[in-house]
Amino acid sequence: MPHREDVLVDEHLRELAARLQGPTRLKSDLLTEARHGLLDAVEAYRESGVPSAEAQRRAVVEFGSPAQVLPSWQAELAVGALRGLSLRMLAIAGVGVAAGDLTWRGSSWSSGPRPPVGYQLLSSSVDWIWVGSLLLAVAGLLVVAASARSTRPGLALAQRAVGAGLTAMLALAMIAGCALFAWSMTLWDDALRWPPMIIGAVLVGGAYFSLARAVRGWLQATARRAESVASVAH
Repeated sequence: MPHREDVLVDEHLRELAARLQGPTRLKSDLLTEARHGLLDAVEAYRESGVPSAEAQRRAVVEFGSPAQVLPSWQAELAVGALRGLSLRMLAIAGVGVAAGDLTWRGSSWSSGPRPPVGYQLLSSSVDWIWVGSLLLAVAGLLVVAASARSTRPGLALAQRAVGAGLTAMLALAMIAGCALFAWSMTLWDDALRWPPMIIGAVLVGGAYFSLARAVRGWLQATARRAESVASVAH
């Protein structure tokens, strides 16, 4: 059974937690599993007659220092962050592709003069950006699945490439989407009074915010992964 005086184990886990960056649930699972393993090792030493403090010290040494443990753990967290980003992009881009034109359907200006060619091109580009994001999200999930079965160095490069691509797609979607919305307001006086457009703007804004948080988490986890690898190399 765990003892209240397992100070060395708790300190070791706190140090690991402070240096890890990634999805909260996955990080918690890793630390919980590590704690169970450490406490089992401590208990085994105690049962063999080793004093409590020495049992903890031996268990911590056998478990590995932060420099030894962090690279593999942080790599797992970076993959988890990419999985979360890909899943979120898959869902949002899928809705964007399927429902992108609903904002305009039945509007009071849809039967009026055709908008400028540039506006039509911008509108089409938004649709294609969502399609590209959807395909990249699928590629991200495939890379994540492959990473679970293999540790080949090329997969780490593929993870960074897909993550960077998703980040770029989000930036493009935000720029093009905001430009399209602003241009719409200059073309049609009723744009800000058309409920589907108002609702669409709110939903898309929430989607951008959600994706931006996922991108931020992936960037932080990937940067911390690079730091942990660099610290081992030095």
